[in-house]
This record gives sequence, structure tokens and C-alpha cells, in this order.
Amino acid sequence: MQEHDNTFLIEAVERYIMGEMSPDERLYFENLRKSDSEIDQMVVEHTLFMQKMNRYNQWQKFHKSLNEIHTNLSEQGKIDSIRLKGKAKVVYLYNRYKKTAAIAASIAGITTLLITSLFLGFSPRAPQSQVIKLSNDVKYLANKTHQQDKEINNLKMQGTENHPAVEIPYTKGGTGFMIDGKGYLVTNYHVVEKSKNIAVQNSTGHEYFAKIIYTDPSLDIAILKIDDPEFKQLPNIPYSFFKGHSDLATSVFTLGFPKEKEDIVYGQGFLSSRTGYNGDTLSCQLQMSANRGSSGSPILNQSGEVIAILNGRLKDAEGVAYGIESKNIFKALNELKKQNDGDSALNNLKLNSKTSLTGLSRTQQLKKIENYIFMVKVN
Repeated sequence: MQEHDNTFLIEAVERYIMGEMSPDERLYFENLRKSDSEIDQMVVEHTLFMQKMNRYNQWQKFHKSLNEIHTNLSEQGKIDSIRLKGKAKVVYLYNRYKKTAAIAASIAGITTLLITSLFLGFSPRAPQSQVIKLSNDVKYLANKTHQQDKEINNLKMQGTENHPAVEIPYTKGGTGFMIDGKGYLVTNYHVVEKSKNIAVQNSTGHEYFAKIIYTDPSLDIAILKIDDPEFKQLPNIPYSFFKGHSDLATSVFTLGFPKEKEDIVYGQGFLSSRTGYNGDTLSCQLQMSANRGSSGSPILNQSGEVIAILNGRLKDAEGVAYGIESKNIFKALNELKKQNDGDSALNNLKLNSKTSLTGLSRTQQLKKIENYIFMVKVN
């Protein structure tokens, strides 16, 4: 009976974490967490375990795809195999496999702890000492991983002095921008379509893992969530989101990462038509330059309101671009909430309705905005 109860509880915890509970079940379980600290601790530790497993699987797929690409290029004679000796080889291998090694080490330890606890009959009714020990062990693994990262970074710095560091390549997909400082971004669907792995990089060069949580191909919209423990929540977003139709000749500007650029690029123009290509009523036409990599950039008016998402340009005309009206971001977010009914984090997610950029010079506006614009990298 005890084993049956344990299995049932673990299944309930997983359903809670995966958002598979009905609203009534979720409410009951959240009250149970508040009233029983041991169940709450179990949820925290199981969440950590599942996150580690997910990230490890992503890296496994990523490295497999890299190896396939390297093999194909080698067979075609387009690249030579890298032959390094001594310290240079160590630096290369660390740079190539450091995150996989760290994640694998963490997972091995956490998996052992969790499996051991299950075989010992761990349950929320177990003595408090067992819960504390398990918690301390998990914290020890986290600290150990952090220490490994520090040592690897030191080795990387040494390698930079003596041998060039080998970077893991991504194919740059486009641009995305924050809709909430907790790590939610919006971009174009075509930017992340068929992607195996996603990373986003801010204007200062910091890179984070991200995942797709919603797509609408018909609107060419995708919503991403930064899924990286190194990411720190950003302050309130300075720009707001405009629901209506903008007037013709409205002055607009954008920030993005064109494909040939590694730094953030500013552009400006004006609204030239309220409809997009072939009279598309979901989008608008803009008179401004747009290059590959700019897809997913925000289009803002003078007051700092997002009026559209840049998603294309006309090949046969210079300076003609198209944007998906921002009212469709509201629609996408509402659909996301419906699909994840009961998820309190998503239910509390709201688009900013008040801009703090009104009256500022363009230079001041850009300084406040650029930390919320990200390069989207895919493979």
C-alpha cells in the first residue's frame, strides 16, 4: 500500500509540473503544497531533476547534429579534421564538451539520489531528516557544478592566451524581443521553424537557452521562454504594445540583428500602408530597410509603443518591408493561456499597456530598449 501511495504521489507531482492537471486539481495540489512542507520539497527537487534531464537531452541532440554536420563537411572535403596536441587539445575538448560533461555529472548524481530514495520507500510522510539530507545532497551537486564551471572558465581563459578557443556554432535565425521580463519573448514563426535547439543572445553578448512554448504559423508568430538558470529576470519592459491600427505616415523605428551583423542595428522609416502584401489585413507595409536576420524585430512608434513585428521585405522593391500588427501578439498570448489553462505563471502574464519612453530623445529610448532585444540562434 505504501509503494502504491508513493507511485501515485510521484505521478501527481509530474502531472503538476507538466501542467496536466485540471484547474480544480491544481488548486487542491497547491493548497496541499502550502500545508505540507515535505510535499513542497518533493515538487522542488523533482522539478530540478526534470529540468536537468530536459537540458541534457537537448545537448545530446545538439552534439549529434554537430557531429553529423562535421562528418558531412569532412567527407565533402570542405574542412580538414582538427588535429591538436597537448594543452591545445585539452582546451578544444573542454570548450566543445564542457556543458555536456557538467550536465551529465549533475544528472548522474541527482538520478542516483532520486532512485535511491524511491527504493528506500521515500514518501511525504518520511522522517524530516531524510528530506533534509536529500535537499543538502542536491545543493551539494549544484555547488559542485558551479565549481566545475569556474574551473572550466579558468581553463578557457588560459586557452585564449595560448590557443584560440573553439566556439560551438549556431545558425543565426533572426531577432526576438521581450514581452515580459521573466524571460518570455516573441519572434516570427519562420525564424524558429524546424529548429532542434534555440539560444538567444542579448546586445552585450550573453547567451541563454530558450524553448518554444507557442507557435501560430498563420500569423507567423512564435513565443519563446528562456530556459536557462543563468538568466536573471529583467526590470519592467519600457515599451508598451499598441492594439489598434496606426495612421499612415506614422514614424517608426526598429532594433534588430541583421544576418551580416553581430551587433544590434537601428533602423527607421514610416508606415506606408495599413495592409501588407496583396492586401493582407493582418499586417502592414513599412517604408524602411530590412535585412536578413531582422525578422522578429519590434517596430515602434515615436512614443515607444510596439505597433508590429517585422517579418519580411519585398524582394523587387528597395526599402519596402512588412510587419505583423501587434494586436496579433495579444491574440497569440490569449491562445497560449487557453492551451495551458491553470498555469498560474502564464495566467499572470500581461502585455505592458503603458510606455515609459514618451518624451525621451531617440538615443535615450534606444538605451532603455536594447537590453530587451535578442538575437535568436537556431540549429
